[in-house]
Amino acid sequence: MCRHLGYLGRPRTLHELIYAPPYSLEHQSYAPRMSATCLVNADGYGAGWYPGSAGEQGHANGAGPVRFRRAQPIWTDVSFAEVARVITTRCLVAAVRSATTGFPVDESCAQPFRAGSMLFSHNGRVEDFAGVEGKLRELAGDVATMPDARAAVDSALLFALAVRARRAGAGLGAALVEVVTTMADLSPGRYNLLAADGESALAATRWGETLYVRESGGTAVIASEPDDDEPGWREVPDRSLVTVARAGPAGAPAITITPIEETQWSAT
Repeated sequence: MCRHLGYLGRPRTLHELIYAPPYSLEHQSYAPRMSATCLVNADGYGAGWYPGSAGEQGHANGAGPVRFRRAQPIWTDVSFAEVARVITTRCLVAAVRSATTGFPVDESCAQPFRAGSMLFSHNGRVEDFAGVEGKLRELAGDVATMPDARAAVDSALLFALAVRARRAGAGLGAALVEVVTTMADLSPGRYNLLAADGESALAATRWGETLYVRESGGTAVIASEPDDDEPGWREVPDRSLVTVARAGPAGAPAITITPIEETQWSAT
């Protein structure tokens, strides 16, 4: 049920992050190693990244994240694979999709979603979505200022809840925890969420799906499953929050893993 990837660290090309590893996100689109719910993730893909860095033209000067999304399998898009070799970023959120039955295979449903400086991805599903959709739409409120929340997929309303929490002042991790705990009270489901706010922070939850992290050489990766067999990968315990923060433009990212029930609302 989808695979996603978050990266924070030194500049790397999209090709290095999405295509180059032996079990890359592209590889996971047709041969995931750790998914118990689907055999392929062929119903679209997306990548979102932040151009520029502190002191350069780009995000630091007010430009938001850039996205590229398609409804086709990532392995069929040779043009994006070629362009990915010349695009460099310090922060990335990317995902490949396996559509839940009942939701369309459409570019608008491919993630990451975007609002302002935030990128967001959901790996999982809301059980009995039809039974809770009305309540979710009530909680989401007016989504006129967050167009991606209008996508015809359950993840879009989770995104809306995260955006509302952020706009109310919650930190990135705290916003994801608020979404997960709200959803847990409404419907059983799998709520692995991933978000970025630019070049300083990533956050993710593990709730029902696999999740791994690795910190190496001034970089940090959060992934649904390891993209190689090299040492350093750590499995995130279920029902946990992961935050990755970097102190200053050149600071190395630091990973923190906290059980969700112990998480404070002041989390990053």
